[in-house]
Amino acid sequence: MSHFIHFILLSSLLLSLSSAQKSPRPPALLLPVLKDPKTQQFLTEISQRTPLAPTTLVVSLGGRQLWADCYNNFISSTIRRPKCGAAQCSLAEADGCRNKICGASPENPVTRTVTYDDVITDTLSIISTDGSRPGPVFTVQNFVSLCAPSSLLEELASNAVGSAGLGRTRVALSSQLAAKFGFKRQFAMCLPSSTTSNGVIIFGDVSYKFLPNVDASEILTFTPILTHPSPDMSAEYFIGVKKIKINGNSVPINPALLTIQKGGTQLTTGNPNTVMRTSIYNAVTSAFINEAAAMNISRVASVAPFGACFDEKTVTGSRLGAKVPSIDLVLQNENVVWTITGSNSMVRVGNNVLCLGFVDGGKDPRIPIIMGTHQLEDNVLQFDLATSRLGFSNTLLARQTTCSNFNFASTG
Repeated sequence: MSHFIHFILLSSLLLSLSSAQKSPRPPALLLPVLKDPKTQQFLTEISQRTPLAPTTLVVSLGGRQLWADCYNNFISSTIRRPKCGAAQCSLAEADGCRNKICGASPENPVTRTVTYDDVITDTLSIISTDGSRPGPVFTVQNFVSLCAPSSLLEELASNAVGSAGLGRTRVALSSQLAAKFGFKRQFAMCLPSSTTSNGVIIFGDVSYKFLPNVDASEILTFTPILTHPSPDMSAEYFIGVKKIKINGNSVPINPALLTIQKGGTQLTTGNPNTVMRTSIYNAVTSAFINEAAAMNISRVASVAPFGACFDEKTVTGSRLGAKVPSIDLVLQNENVVWTITGSNSMVRVGNNVLCLGFVDGGKDPRIPIIMGTHQLEDNVLQFDLATSRLGFSNTLLARQTTCSNFNFASTG
């Protein structure tokens, strides 16, 4: 992946120096994140196997584990397949046994296709960080993941060979790294809006520093991470939206529809845009259209899959993107608000047309609101699995920085 070339070279250099590291425990670990321009999926690269080989994976926020295609150009002298009943099988949530080797069920984060394949252990290497720049490379032995057939790669970015799951499980990438290095079970994700510059995922309890001199860990607001009542959704991340406001005015929505018992509000890297139950979608888009009209923003014909589209020539720009009605997600109380401004609400669809990046999800979906990646970009999101709480920064553009401003170029 050309965008990762400088990162790979840096990794190789640091790996040669890692034997000189003074401490057996890094302060934190990091992965680069790149937005694929064709699919809008978010990719990362991890070095695995022996000899080490770069592995491009789709980031899956609610994914249960890391899995990769083991059948195409896969060579490793350190790969092992645990026997049924081994501790690694329990960690991997094994749900079967084949030829005395335990297996589990990897899931494609885009198509939601599930298959069955072997649980494996192998070597993984990852760069450390103090929260402001890269440091030495550290190696993880016996990292537990899953094999998957090449057919499971359907609809993933063309260079992806698997998925990096960050969900609420013991086998997820974030949980295993925390266990291996004694970290707090916590990671931060900052998805880039750019398709040419890396964002970052940081594992561990450190500050998150972005150029020119922004410590995003100091500007986080916190809300509980909720657990969906369905066991098959237990690895996913949900928050409790109480009400939605447009330009400060409450949208008329039945609050019972927003509760976790009705499915709640899910954060995902699986959708590019936010998907809403029809009644919620209609109420939000109607209020947005009315507020936009009051700002002399002209509506134009809808462009699928979006319903509310506008003439870009009637929209002025601002530091926070298009100057359009603000959208507030009011969480546990009126003082805890996730604000979505133009940079995260509007999608440019060409021909001077901007559309509100929300999609109608049907009359009775399982999840009433699924927040897509466009609404998450250039926000720092801290997932604290130890205390089940989410920290969010709101847009970094308000601090005159972005997720692409992590200092990858400097080494400590």
